[in-house]
Amino acid sequence: MTRGDSVLYATASRDKDKRDIDFLPLSVEHQERFSSAGTTSGAFNKRDGRPAEHEILVCRLIDRPLRPLIAEGWRHETQLLSWILSYDGVRTCDPLAITASAAALWLSDVPLLKPVAAAMVGYIDGQLVLNPTVEQMKHSRLNLTVAGTKEAVLMIEGAADFLPEDLMVEAVTFGHEAIKIQCAGLEELGKVAGKAKKYDSIKPPVEGLQEAMDELFTDKVDEIFNGDMAKKDQSAAQSQLNEAVMLEFEEKYPEEKAAVKAAFKDLLCRRMFAKAKASGTRIDGRKLNEVRVIDSEAGLFPRVHGSALFTRGETQVVATATLGDSGMRQKIDRISGMEEKRFYLQYTFPPSCVGETGRVGAPGRREVGHGNLAERALVPTLPSEADFPYAIRVESLVTESNGSSSMASVCGGCLALMDAGVPIKSPIAGIAMGMLLGDKGGVSDENAVIVSDILGTEDALGTMDFKVAGNKEGITTFQLDIKCEGLTLETMKKALDQAKEGRLHILGEMEKALKEPRAELPASVPKMIKVTISPDSIGKVIGPGGRQIRALIEDFKLDNIDVDESGEIQILGFDMEQMEKAKEMIPTYVGPEPEEGKIYTGKITGIHNFGVFVEILPGAEDGSTPGLEGLCHVSELHIERVRNTEGFIRAMNTETLEVVYQGKNKKGQHQLSRKAVLEERRGGGKRSINGAGGANEEQKAEMSKEEIDVIAAAIDGISEL
Repeated sequence: MTRGDSVLYATASRDKDKRDIDFLPLSVEHQERFSSAGTTSGAFNKRDGRPAEHEILVCRLIDRPLRPLIAEGWRHETQLLSWILSYDGVRTCDPLAITASAAALWLSDVPLLKPVAAAMVGYIDGQLVLNPTVEQMKHSRLNLTVAGTKEAVLMIEGAADFLPEDLMVEAVTFGHEAIKIQCAGLEELGKVAGKAKKYDSIKPPVEGLQEAMDELFTDKVDEIFNGDMAKKDQSAAQSQLNEAVMLEFEEKYPEEKAAVKAAFKDLLCRRMFAKAKASGTRIDGRKLNEVRVIDSEAGLFPRVHGSALFTRGETQVVATATLGDSGMRQKIDRISGMEEKRFYLQYTFPPSCVGETGRVGAPGRREVGHGNLAERALVPTLPSEADFPYAIRVESLVTESNGSSSMASVCGGCLALMDAGVPIKSPIAGIAMGMLLGDKGGVSDENAVIVSDILGTEDALGTMDFKVAGNKEGITTFQLDIKCEGLTLETMKKALDQAKEGRLHILGEMEKALKEPRAELPASVPKMIKVTISPDSIGKVIGPGGRQIRALIEDFKLDNIDVDESGEIQILGFDMEQMEKAKEMIPTYVGPEPEEGKIYTGKITGIHNFGVFVEILPGAEDGSTPGLEGLCHVSELHIERVRNTEGFIRAMNTETLEVVYQGKNKKGQHQLSRKAVLEERRGGGKRSINGAGGANEEQKAEMSKEEIDVIAAAIDGISEL
């Protein structure tokens, strides 16, 4: 699939049927090949390998809209692969990767129910823009990716700059119009090149199983869902009931374990909906729009820069904020070039938070996705770098979880930033919305119930996970995942309005812990002052092997000195007096900068056929900083042509030269000219005079007696040879 000069290759493959599993075995891989942009990886072996964080996020974007549209009961291991083979740098390839993978799946024999496509939407100067360029996105207040079918929206991934709910719905509608056109094209492509869908490998429902399940276990499920149990007790009761179900049907359906599990899950979903629809309450006793009890606390730990504990029901996170210099920024190697993130949030979900054991180490895809979502929620509220030059890292550790730990990370992360004294624009809170369906007949007012602040069970058995974060005025991020064939825009608007109500409530509860950012940075945060030098002088400040900068840190008891390639130097420490002294020392290392057009008397440091090297500004006597050296090219040594550089300098019998500094050439080398000095002292050297007919003629300047003697001596020296 191509767009402009960007080319993306996508494949869809399937393996044999796996009858013994009760889930869809779908895997997705996406790779941005560095060769697509004419570059190579910064890794040691220069090979594109382990997926980077942004590639993992694209994998999730591809998976989320396609998974709910693969026919229920499909148990073939299915794999979607995509590679960016050519990248023009004009637009991001994320929506293209979704559409290309969906097209590959639509053309295969995997039973995808409908064509799926994606579009990107920006909001620039008050106008919605479809598939904006990278340059346009720098000025956009919205970064929205939408995927869906002709009929409905399947997936939303968006970040915004405090935009209202109505505008977000309008943006989704705007993107969906473009999706309809693409889906129509995919339908036609499928008619021409698509394979017949392999529905025959999907086992039909076991006759009488669902009816028997409903008859035997409806009352017992209702007992569990009566709202009296905590998560621990409810999970234990549900596990016991699950064992009883499997035991009950083991003899009658010995080969249908997966079907029995599916029938039991279907019963759980319908009874959860029935309770909510009939009574207006949920399985934990809350009303449909009610948020769980919130408890939050800031300033937990004495040595960290900022910390907070945020608890909502049985979901709890410990968040910390760390401030540092620009060297603490997160560096990301991408096909679009090296990127640096001044702010980043890292989310950790250990198995202990749900009472389990398991692998602990590098973050999984879920952790990467949840961390990115929480990060996007907080970015718009951060102060500008000019107002607050620190790099900022937020960590969110989930200590217990019963639904929506990512939105708890938003709330806890915001409180940690405020505790660290980061002057944020306004507090941010997040909430997860859910939807319960009565049957699989589709989304409607009669068949759907919207619930606020979903539990883990409601997430697992429900049909929608709609996360929304923002402040009192607008949204900063939202994310939609569904398990049905699509969500209508009317239902989405209803969910957004209900989410705003819950978000405002959570913000009010957060204010009880901390109303505004701390007035001062904690004592554990190093103070920072900045000084700017010419990029050409960076080497003088750093010194050979970093010796100079290490000495500064040690002599003035600094925490760190970070030097940016732009010439900005950040000095960090806890003693402001010592920091100011270090700041005053830096210009002495740099020394005076040469002034273009000024005459300098410099020491000759090297003589070559192509010219003479001259040190016009001396270095430190102890050798700690080098002098400034430039090249006086052979053509700039004298007004007349110099054939023998070494002989010419020897004949002058001098160790110094008067030269004019002429700036740098394209390679960044300092250029010097003795010829310009001579011409200036002769009144411009070669001067123009008017001859007959107004034509310009050149008259050479006369040489001084000193220069004539030098040249004569050089000639005599050559004659003696």
